[in-house]
Amino acid sequence: MGKIIGITGGIASGKSTVTNFLRQKGFQVVDADALVHQLQKPGGRLFKALVQHFGQEIILENGALNRPLLASLIFSNTEEREWSKQIQGEIIREELARLRDQLAQTEEIFFMDIPLLFEQDYASWFDETWLVYVEPDVQMERLMKRDQLSKDLAISRLSAQWLLEEKKGLASQVIDNNGSQDQLLAQLNSLLERSDQD
Repeated sequence: MGKIIGITGGIASGKSTVTNFLRQKGFQVVDADALVHQLQKPGGRLFKALVQHFGQEIILENGALNRPLLASLIFSNTEEREWSKQIQGEIIREELARLRDQLAQTEEIFFMDIPLLFEQDYASWFDETWLVYVEPDVQMERLMKRDQLSKDLAISRLSAQWLLEEKKGLASQVIDNNGSQDQLLAQLNSLLERSDQD
């Protein structure tokens, strides 16, 4: 059985930099967001569940999901939001579990990048959890710059997530990404060396 490390962070905390570095080092990294996009493509499990529930009007002429319409249907109604959370959550968890079990057969150590790792109770899946951490003002600045957002929009995006400060106490390793990229990669290298020795 391989060693499984969960990676999480917040919006604009630098998680992609970390996962890209791990992939370059030859590690397998399961990306939960990418998996969701796969499952929402025509024929995917989430696509089928959503169309079955909401009907054909959520499909665009090109066959893909009409995401803006879907978002408005789900977020304007508490019952639909609960349905979505439960059904989509179950399907995503099953698919992630399948990938995890598959990789555990072949990899000595691998990673799963799950943005809502603590919020959705995935922590028990992992031997370790790594949190990519930045100070709130750094996170705000990076988010505004990256997504070209006003301060108000950035605040509303950030307030929809748990604070990184809250996650700090839950993670087994906190990766400080307030400095330069070199400092970030140096921390990752030493964590990887330590993981190899465990």
